[in-house]
Amino acid sequence: MRLMSLSSRRALLPCFFLSLVAATLAADKPFDIEIVDTATGRGVPLVELETMDNQLYVTDSAGRVAFHEQGQMNIPVWFSMRSPGYEFPTDGFNMTGQRFTTQPGERAVLKVKRLNIAERLCRLTGQGIYRDSVLLEEKVPLAEPLTNGGVVGQDSVQSVVYRGRIFWLWGDTMRLSYPLGNFRTTCAWSDLPEKGGLAPDQGVNLHYITGQDGFVREMCPLDRREGVVWLFGLAVVHDDTGAERLIAHYSRRGGLNKEFEHGIAIFNDQNEVFERAVTLPLTEKWRYPRGRVTTVREGETDYLYFGDAGPCLRVPARLRDVCDPTHYEAWTCLGETGPRRRADGTLDFAWRKDAPPAESPEEAQLVQRHLIKPEECRALPEDAATHQRITLHEGSVCWNAYRQRWVLIAVQQGGKPSFLGEVWYAEATAPTGPWTRAVKIVTHDHYSFYNPAQHPFFDEDSGRRIYFEGTYSFTFSGRKDRTPHYDYNQILYRLDLSDPRLKDAQQ
Repeated sequence: MRLMSLSSRRALLPCFFLSLVAATLAADKPFDIEIVDTATGRGVPLVELETMDNQLYVTDSAGRVAFHEQGQMNIPVWFSMRSPGYEFPTDGFNMTGQRFTTQPGERAVLKVKRLNIAERLCRLTGQGIYRDSVLLEEKVPLAEPLTNGGVVGQDSVQSVVYRGRIFWLWGDTMRLSYPLGNFRTTCAWSDLPEKGGLAPDQGVNLHYITGQDGFVREMCPLDRREGVVWLFGLAVVHDDTGAERLIAHYSRRGGLNKEFEHGIAIFNDQNEVFERAVTLPLTEKWRYPRGRVTTVREGETDYLYFGDAGPCLRVPARLRDVCDPTHYEAWTCLGETGPRRRADGTLDFAWRKDAPPAESPEEAQLVQRHLIKPEECRALPEDAATHQRITLHEGSVCWNAYRQRWVLIAVQQGGKPSFLGEVWYAEATAPTGPWTRAVKIVTHDHYSFYNPAQHPFFDEDSGRRIYFEGTYSFTFSGRKDRTPHYDYNQILYRLDLSDPRLKDAQQ
């Protein structure tokens, strides 16, 4: 037998070491678990996978988990699975989940059935939006897929198209370096899809307005007086010269139940900050923009329509009118002694300056006191499936060209299984309603999803597909555990209005 020469053996050494390095690198690669929607083939965000030793993993915005747990590679591993609004495989022992052999560098794809009518697309804010995809060296759409503006969590979005771009605004914002973050409003810009921005199903490239430390800066400091500052009712109006101005209602607060000051703030375009324009008396409870605003043209006048769960207030869309409480009107049937009625006995709804609006919770109270009937309510729709009445908490209303109706998307107060996480769809022929029937489009398992907002600037196919987002939070849910990465952040959904399951919401 001939022995290999020394020179030949030396020639093989590089190949041997290259093979060894390649094998080592392959062993260091994660196992790719991808959860996809059976109907669309898209990855499903917010799926929780838990191992038998209680290690918890949550799919990123592409529906991926990069699994690389020491001692659990190259062996069969059981993953329990759960995600609100989706159905997962169950074995003969009623165990919900799937077993995978976790080979480094390999991929497993699991298709799941979506029960929600609306499709969960991606997370828009916070850390690690595409964390696992980056670990798996997959291509991702965001310019900042891991860290953007130092943001960990953000509460309650407002958005509007202003001077050719999308202007975004949020409330309290959390950071990595300390438990206290920015509590005086955070803002960002992004490009419209038709002007170079991402397609909405890919997410949003947010350009945060930041300070010198790289963290988002306070956008409504109000002279550094005590309290947090929240902005709602974000809208574009025109001043006396015809120029666009960005306004909002500000509230300087000591928490949910204590208000120090409120009024109208105007955006200073040069300094990129909201400044106090008008201070309102604390006794003024309804003559100011609130909730999500939609612009409606009545005759020759553009109005801002708004309210907590659908418009029930309006003011001309001019800066001088927004700053003057006497120019606000409420769509209401309330009088000094109770509901007003016409001679034929019907409720007398009209635009009035001398009476406050009745939102969904107030209407529910009037029904309980037998002062009005459920079917007379403006914003107390019945569940099209169960015929139970739904008390709406917050939402938004937009005109929809595809349905040729005004479309309401709102969260329910006191719903099940989540107290503030059940999202409903309704239609009406007027922006003020009435919203008579509603269909549930999103559910959550004892987790909140509050202050949902439609984004009409993302509408596709003449409004057949619409987009909305809300704040996913354990707050008000009764739960003690928080979903990693996702808690206290914004999640985007898409709704196809051609879905036959929505027909029961038609009027």
